Amino acid sequence: MQQIQTNNMTKHLTSIQIAATYIGTIIGAGFASGQEILQFFGYLGVRGLLAVGITSLLFMGFGFAILHIGHRLQATSHLQVIRFSGGNWIGTVVDSVITFFLFGALTVMAAGAGALFAQEFGLPAIVGGLIMMLATLVTVLRGIRGIVSAMSYLAPFLLLSVLGLGLTTVAINWGKLAENIGWSMTEAAPVPNWIISAINYTSYNLVVGVAVLAPMGGIANQKAISGGAILGGLGLGLGALTITLSILANVPEAIRYPIPMLFVAQLLSPALGYGYGIVLLLSIFTTAVSSLYGFASRLTDPGGPHFRRLVIAASAVAFLGSQVGFTTLVGTLFPAVGYAGLLLLGSLVFGMFKLNYRSGLAESQPEPVLPASLKPLLDSDPSDKNISTVLAGETPGHKNLSTFTAGDKSPED
Repeated sequence: MQQIQTNNMTKHLTSIQIAATYIGTIIGAGFASGQEILQFFGYLGVRGLLAVGITSLLFMGFGFAILHIGHRLQATSHLQVIRFSGGNWIGTVVDSVITFFLFGALTVMAAGAGALFAQEFGLPAIVGGLIMMLATLVTVLRGIRGIVSAMSYLAPFLLLSVLGLGLTTVAINWGKLAENIGWSMTEAAPVPNWIISAINYTSYNLVVGVAVLAPMGGIANQKAISGGAILGGLGLGLGALTITLSILANVPEAIRYPIPMLFVAQLLSPALGYGYGIVLLLSIFTTAVSSLYGFASRLTDPGGPHFRRLVIAASAVAFLGSQVGFTTLVGTLFPAVGYAGLLLLGSLVFGMFKLNYRSGLAESQPEPVLPASLKPLLDSDPSDKNISTVLAGETPGHKNLSTFTAGDKSPED
């Protein structure tokens, strides 16, 4: 029964679904609020735009690596992928970082929902965090297929909304963007070097993403994996680029708010501000869902009796931790996990090398070469009297005294 279910899932999982789930996993912790983009790219000015380009390529490459290794291993958890890629010691360290940050990202998403409710609707932050945790809890209890299904519908809408707002802002404020293009505030960036910032940004996002991408690779075919990784990385790169440009077009005002993109939307129209607030809530929701599922499935079997209790307990603790505040959590937790996540990126490179080396080794093995004396037997009749001597370890014309065929006579005769 399990095999039948897996085959059905593999058959219907398309590149679009993989890309949508990839984007949906990253979009909340990655860029929808604008605070993450501001800290990793916006503060760096023009160099931040170059960093966005590098990030998009890294998302494609490492996203493919996670999916591909998961596919080859038929993974049901990210643990199988990182243990294969990094070995026991490094795999254990990386797994600890991932498990910690999955819970940390869940906490940040709860804080982000609270900040959004406070900034946009004037409600206490605790209300937003509570609503987010309840919605996340219900979705995760539906399992991995529920997550893929939810993100397949939400992620394209979220990405199009982000792109639409970003492109509209850039078009309207093109003159101001041209004036501000040389602006930077490097001293405020948690990672001042633009190349390292791009790697760090990719790293912390994939620490979240691997929890969903690895088991998804286990139920997808190779063609869908390749297309999904490319489309996912491209979509994430375009989203990050438009948000960076939108923020640069509205500095320094935009950087004063915990959710810069909500401020940008409100500048265009109060109604648009409310609309983007809903979009942002949905993007936070998708990342919260993937984080909670990844965290809980790492600690216990999703089909086991303890999964439901763990999901409920983790949601409650994350809600309490979210009271620290959104901006503080983004500026401290994300960069720290990004550095620790470099072990994950390195392990994935090594994991791909191991897979390719094994495949190449298997392909390079020569075909077995038969002795010339055996080749005539390939075309001979199975009843040929010489075959019995071959099976006994002899070749025709080289029999010992203990091996005879049906047509031979005993030396005593």
